[in-house]
Amino acid sequence: MAAKFVTKLTGSDKHSYRELFHRNPNNPILSSKNWPYAANTVFNPAATMYKGKVLLLARVEDRRGFSHLTKAVSEDGITNWIIDEKPTLEADPENFPEEKWGIEDPRITWVEELGKYAVVYTAYSKGGPLVSMALTEDFEKFEKLGSIMPPEDKDAALFPRKINGKWLLIHRPITAHHGPRAHIWISRSDDLKYWGEHQILIDARQGGWWDANKVGLCTPPLETPEGWLILYHGVRQTAAGAIYRLGLALLDLECPWRVTRRSDEWVFGPREVYEREGDVDDVVFPCGWVHDEKTGEIKMYYGAADTCIAMATTNIKDLLEYIKKCPEPVMDEEL
Repeated sequence: MAAKFVTKLTGSDKHSYRELFHRNPNNPILSSKNWPYAANTVFNPAATMYKGKVLLLARVEDRRGFSHLTKAVSEDGITNWIIDEKPTLEADPENFPEEKWGIEDPRITWVEELGKYAVVYTAYSKGGPLVSMALTEDFEKFEKLGSIMPPEDKDAALFPRKINGKWLLIHRPITAHHGPRAHIWISRSDDLKYWGEHQILIDARQGGWWDANKVGLCTPPLETPEGWLILYHGVRQTAAGAIYRLGLALLDLECPWRVTRRSDEWVFGPREVYEREGDVDDVVFPCGWVHDEKTGEIKMYYGAADTCIAMATTNIKDLLEYIKKCPEPVMDEEL
């Protein structure tokens, strides 16, 4: 589906903006009422293609307030979901004490070199959220690698291949040094366990921006001939609370620690009732998308108001056309 232009009239003025993402009319496509066992909410799913089908690894919050991950599979990625009868991947605090209060917000990356899928997720420890990783071949058995970043850190995803001989990870630490601001970082590793060479990748802007003070990665980076396409969220604090919206960035293909383009405007935000009202109001939070290389279509799966799962479609051509017209970013001198 091609991007369409939406026009609003104000007096004699005409203001047009490009709508890049199109919500599925069946939204929300999944919620706790679809689940085969008791759950409070179902949201923030990772997504990938597995054996020709769309596979989601959804965050499921139980009635204690703790989260785990459960697999849902669909032929068309919209309807007739087959959901595991019990949690697919649970916290294991006995062997991994950093998972004491659950695991949540996964991102899935197929790693050809390993012949496995890397599931990077947030473990909720006594010291705060941190980044953990597990490897799987079939989404039935998982090899947990444990924590790979100290708290507080989250919103992480792995690049699908090594670059300059190193694995790369995007993540979002919060440090006391930066005060209320939280930036997106990139780090390097030789073995997927120990990470270094940390640097800020996308900074949170200041002032009245939609992505001021706090940003975080959404979906795993998508490799394109133009560079690595990044979908990220920005959080704006208002008198009524926080609003989570989405923006785009483009990274250099061979030097992904260099941002070549960044959108000034948000490209998707809470608008529908299921996105604006829920356990946490005014949130759209994608953790996964799937790209059909034949048609160029992208299905973006997102948590809506921390309560349910919704889906929106776009096209890689439209996203690249849009981001290449965005300005080159200027890093904040006060970082």
